[in-house]
Amino acid sequence: MRALALRVGYGSTAMQLREIMTRGVITASADADLLSVAQLMRDHAVGSVVVCDSEGEPSAMVTDRDLAVRALAEERPISEPVAGHASRPLITGVPEMDLQEAAALMVRHRIRRLPVVSEGGLVGIVTLDDIAVRTGNLDVAQRMTQEVIEGALPEFFFHERG
Repeated sequence: MRALALRVGYGSTAMQLREIMTRGVITASADADLLSVAQLMRDHAVGSVVVCDSEGEPSAMVTDRDLAVRALAEERPISEPVAGHASRPLITGVPEMDLQEAAALMVRHRIRRLPVVSEGGLVGIVTLDDIAVRTGNLDVAQRMTQEVIEGALPEFFFHERG
């Protein structure tokens, strides 16, 4: 994995997640059905929903891809609970985390979305798109995206194509 250099921040202080995170995160309970989660995504124009446990704490994430590949393509009933189709473990950041650390975490775990938690509660989310837009560093965001995709689909990138 290549080192990513994010030169962002104000003066000598690195930019923190609290400065770029989106605060209105869409959530669903673990027992919410597939259809209602898909409708949440549609109604809020988002590609992911954070799944919360019975205490309301974030425990997993489900993406539009999870719904398509793990549920619809497998012909699962739309009334089935979303928990069985969500991605785990949930990798999270904290508001005080600097952007370079968060970017490295996202690349290491091959994720495009990083929920931000504080004292067990969900306070925001940061995406690769947020990093590109908020930092103005499109090159870094593109390299991060490529590394995340290469990690998720290694057989596509590392086999001989004829």
